[in-house]
Amino acid sequence: MRVDKYLWCVRYFKTRNLASTACKKGHVRVNGQSVKPSREVYPTDKIILRKNQIDYQITVLDIPESRVGAKLVDIYRVDTTPKEAFEHTELLKYAKEYYRKKGSGRPTKKDRRDIDDYLVDGQQESN
Repeated sequence: MRVDKYLWCVRYFKTRNLASTACKKGHVRVNGQSVKPSREVYPTDKIILRKNQIDYQITVLDIPESRVGAKLVDIYRVDTTPKEAFEHTELLKYAKEYYRKKGSGRPTKKDRRDIDDYLVDGQQESN
């Protein structure tokens, strides 16, 4: 089976087009080599897939006939992705939240007035 079709069948990508695009960009490696979407995949092949800043490591167990349900995916692959990859993503998420809360956007008029009042009060006390 083609590697793009396999990744679509085991639900790593929502569409075949997304899977083949990832292969073309070099985000998919089979047994250590960057591959084209048409590369055939066989049982015992090791696939490294970069998606959402995580390097997923997959071992192919069997080839499915077609796209499988989420509960049946474990029959066809073993996910050997280390836990550190997911922890790194959590750290990135917390780092982004630290700088700005999601959805806060630009300050409102009330926020601007509060900031101005705070600055004016702070300058009068220091003088």
